[in-house]
Amino acid sequence: MDKSVPAWLADAVFYEIYPQSFADSNGDGIGDLEGIRQRLDHVQSLGCNVVWLNPCFDSPFGDAGYDVRDYRKIAPRYGTHADMKRLLRDLHRRGMRLCLDFVPGHTSVEHPWFQASCKPTPNKYSNWYIWTDSVWTGAPGFSTVNAFSDRDGQYVTNFFWFQPALNYGFAKPDPAQPWQLPTTHPDVLAMKQEMRDIMRFWLDLGVDGFRVDMAPSLVKGDTDGAAMNAHWGEIRVWMREHYPNAMLLAEWSDPAKAIPAGFHVDFMIHCGTPAYNSLFRAEKQRTCFPWSEGVTSFFDASGNGDITIFLKHWQAAYARTRELGYISLPTGNHDITRLSIGRSEADLKVALAFLFTMPGVPTLYYGDEIGMKYLPGLTSKEGGFGRTGARNPMQWGEGRNAGFSSAAPSKLYLPVDTDPERPTVAAQENDPDSLLNFVRALLSLRRGQSALGNLGGFDLLHGKTGSSALLYLRKNGKQRVLVALNPAAKPAAATFPAKAVNALGENLFGRQLKLKKTAAGWQVTLPPRSFAVHAVA
Repeated sequence: MDKSVPAWLADAVFYEIYPQSFADSNGDGIGDLEGIRQRLDHVQSLGCNVVWLNPCFDSPFGDAGYDVRDYRKIAPRYGTHADMKRLLRDLHRRGMRLCLDFVPGHTSVEHPWFQASCKPTPNKYSNWYIWTDSVWTGAPGFSTVNAFSDRDGQYVTNFFWFQPALNYGFAKPDPAQPWQLPTTHPDVLAMKQEMRDIMRFWLDLGVDGFRVDMAPSLVKGDTDGAAMNAHWGEIRVWMREHYPNAMLLAEWSDPAKAIPAGFHVDFMIHCGTPAYNSLFRAEKQRTCFPWSEGVTSFFDASGNGDITIFLKHWQAAYARTRELGYISLPTGNHDITRLSIGRSEADLKVALAFLFTMPGVPTLYYGDEIGMKYLPGLTSKEGGFGRTGARNPMQWGEGRNAGFSSAAPSKLYLPVDTDPERPTVAAQENDPDSLLNFVRALLSLRRGQSALGNLGGFDLLHGKTGSSALLYLRKNGKQRVLVALNPAAKPAAATFPAKAVNALGENLFGRQLKLKKTAAGWQVTLPPRSFAVHAVA
């Protein structure tokens, strides 16, 4: 691994917390930093040692905090700067770390920079956002808003209309459009310096890194990616010089681009390629980015999925980046339906056995450790729309509001799952067969077997179209571990080269495998909805 990659990432397991939905400490119906601090025992008990916190900065919350009004201020509903310091202190005392969600591509329309930029008289902030030169002139290829203020121009948005794009310049400005500034324009450079100073502000407080929202969206008209790569390369050099233990995690979903560009980790998720959706959400993901319409998920009980859709993209990215950084395959996140949708507990265990035995940095979305459900049909909250059902309150116990908050149910940020069979931490805590304890055992196994760790190698043994069986070898030094999975509700046979494995050793987790030597190699039959993790010689 590249020596500039923080060494602690080799043992990192991320836990994503949607702060408004995790734990409410003051009874106002909204989760907060103190609530998170009080629940760190739970997070640590899972085997997670890095908390990724969705945006907690001051915001009007049109997009759940991804519309920032003040990058240096904690949103009052979550607490104070002192609360953040206490959370960091307690995390670091436990040997854990904190990754903040950084939104560098846009702000809220209520941000003071944008309010100044809206003024018709030129000022320091006029070019910190992308404006055309006339209210009648659009920006082909971009979404714009006009007549927002007395400024004669339309501003470019980066997502919703109230999220104006910060101006990182154009890779190839059109001379016929003088409002398209180059990446070297002094105003562009001044804005970029301010964003770097904001990163410095939080790193100096003790934050351990950033997950970067919409990481490839900054420089406009960057068809070959060179300008975007140059930007993140500069940030990487700066961090290596001043904050060598700090991490950059991308929302890019193209590790072969993101990691060479400067990120230490990139999520391979629902946007970018069909790889991730083809695993879990091909026929169920209709909330934001339906990249895999018409495809059956590989981890579907029908057995009709095709693992090669995933392998094609993941293996290419892994080969390109394994010495440079890490790929993360999360259980889910705040933008997509939950992993549990359409799946039994047995189905979930096979899917989690895959996610937590693959190379890279594992990421667990809050609530997935107990199989929390996606709640369809919820009225959109803070720009969630179809994503809202994956952002419901954490279910801690059987008390009021499932232990999330003491507030009246009508005051909750989002409603709690009312199903009497809803999963809770308390109900699963002392059940050795529960999903919660399954996650704990699996992550403990991962940490105890270096071959299964973030840096362990990977050899595909069996994964092909028409087969619901997936087998791969993880290895580190002399330690070798065979992982075998069958998500289908029917048995699956697989054959792999005899030279890959001399003999089975200890059964580490899941089913006991039986290998049969044939002329074609080792043959194994996997029972329905099964997984096995075996030491091998």
